[in-house]
Amino acid sequence: MAEKKFLTSEILPILPVRDTVLFPGAMLPLTVGRESSLALVGSLQGDDKLLGVVAQLDPRIEDPAAADLHKVGTLARVHKTVKMPNGNVVVFLEGLQRVQIVELVNLRPYLKAQVKPEPDIIGEVDTELEALQRNAQDLFREVVSHSPQLSDDLQSKAMSIEDPGELSDFIAGMLPSLSTLLRQELIETPSVRKRLEILIRELSKELEVLELRSKIHEQVQEQVSQNQREYLLREQMKAIQKELGESEDSTQEIDELRKKVEEAGMPAEAKKECERELKRLAKMTPASAEYMVSRTYLEWMTSLPWSKSSGTTEIDIPKAHAILEEDHYDLQKVKERILDYLAVKKLQPGMKGPILCFVGPPGVGKTSLGKSIARSLGRKFVRIALGGMHDEAEIRGHRRTYIGALPGQVIQGLKRAETNDPVMMLDEVDKLGRDFRGDPSSALMEVLDPEQNNAFRDHYLDVPFDLSKVLFIATANWMDPIPEPLRDRMEIIELPGYTGEEKLHIAHKYLIPKQAKEHGLKVGEQIEFTNEGLRRLSTASPEKRACATWSARSPACCGAPRRSSRPARRRAPSPWTVTGCATRSASAGTSTRRPNASTGRVWRRA
Repeated sequence: MAEKKFLTSEILPILPVRDTVLFPGAMLPLTVGRESSLALVGSLQGDDKLLGVVAQLDPRIEDPAAADLHKVGTLARVHKTVKMPNGNVVVFLEGLQRVQIVELVNLRPYLKAQVKPEPDIIGEVDTELEALQRNAQDLFREVVSHSPQLSDDLQSKAMSIEDPGELSDFIAGMLPSLSTLLRQELIETPSVRKRLEILIRELSKELEVLELRSKIHEQVQEQVSQNQREYLLREQMKAIQKELGESEDSTQEIDELRKKVEEAGMPAEAKKECERELKRLAKMTPASAEYMVSRTYLEWMTSLPWSKSSGTTEIDIPKAHAILEEDHYDLQKVKERILDYLAVKKLQPGMKGPILCFVGPPGVGKTSLGKSIARSLGRKFVRIALGGMHDEAEIRGHRRTYIGALPGQVIQGLKRAETNDPVMMLDEVDKLGRDFRGDPSSALMEVLDPEQNNAFRDHYLDVPFDLSKVLFIATANWMDPIPEPLRDRMEIIELPGYTGEEKLHIAHKYLIPKQAKEHGLKVGEQIEFTNEGLRRLSTASPEKRACATWSARSPACCGAPRRSSRPARRRAPSPWTVTGCATRSASAGTSTRRPNASTGRVWRRA
């Protein structure tokens, strides 16, 4: 390496540079544009044009002084200058040797400073130094082989350098990942051993980054190649189907199903099953029976609310209380227990508590209580009638091997609700049947068990579905028919029948306005019911201890004025003149010995 033989001290022009460090032995094209720098380049005369290249501490400073420059720079020789059209000059520099600024002697028209050489400190040449040198050479060779920015010729160049100081400067000048601060640290470090240690550490980091980058690039390329291959195969398949005269509707249908699967928000296991079914569907012809089976299954899977909730997580206790008071008369203890249940659920949304079960005679408001709870929570209401259900598959669903298989009533109810957190009313749970097709009450135990229903597996879907967000409410007329294990999973809330005065109040406040509205009548103008007439209607069937009797018989009374061509004010009949309003039975005209039975007599216009 060519070196300048310094005297004790020498004054050199100083070229300040921004974010650039020139190492000894390196060639660097440098664009010069500042007025002082242009003056410096223009003042160089002779064959041996020497100057000092020193980096600025702050690159934003336009006119640096002595305090704005680093103390160590590089002695450089100017080989060539090229003037650009915009007035700037490109200077080709060759680094010669480290120099240290002793004192700045001139600021105008350009910087001049007294400098002294900064020789390398190698120390004793031993095996440790040789090991550092070889390690640096091997790591640099690996970095060059993995980096697309470095030429392969640099490997042989680095391996041919024998001087450790020259090797460290060569690697530091060629490694693009080094920051300006680290480069300045290397130029200011006279110890060759220390410079090699720093470079080995940085080369190891760079090699790790490059290997990871190469791995990611290979994975991306492999994925792109796979996607291109699949695209070409699909295009070839479309061309073959077109030549065979097959319709493209099936392909379009499969694409739509695939899009629905992506948008359904289903868990990984369910999505994997759908993708497997889509692959099977793509290989079938639309005319085959298996095609419709797979297509129906995918439509069920994509229509279920896997991740769609009602969006209302906050429970408003005062609102729930107001709705219960608005929809139901009396039942204070029942309302208080429901409000207690909702209050606990508000404090602990993930509560795994018992299932509420309303027990009472028909017509006391068990189902309407469930509707009120759903309205107060802002959720959808779904009712499942369990009366007379004998087949276990009605709960768990049918297996897809059967013709006409469908999911169970629980999954069907969720599809109707279109949310995964509805209020689901299991009506008439005491009337579940049991025969050779299975026991539905046993299947219902899994649905109502909070420890198991977070992974309920319907036979038709054959993937787990989370039922833990569903609020189950059961109803029953009697407790005795309910199996003991199923009863243990429910909290029993009894709803007794109503007294005669309570029935009158409910009739005036709820039932009469409802029936009059359904029949297009105005209460007080076109029809009127007296308390005595209502008592006769409500006691026509004393074996029913609820208001269902009046609800069943009142349409016959409301229908008589509606048949008239002119408005008429009607009063319900006196108990002395009529036994009640009822529809005529097939045995009307024949005598019956059952007390309070209606024989079809109705009250007429006076």
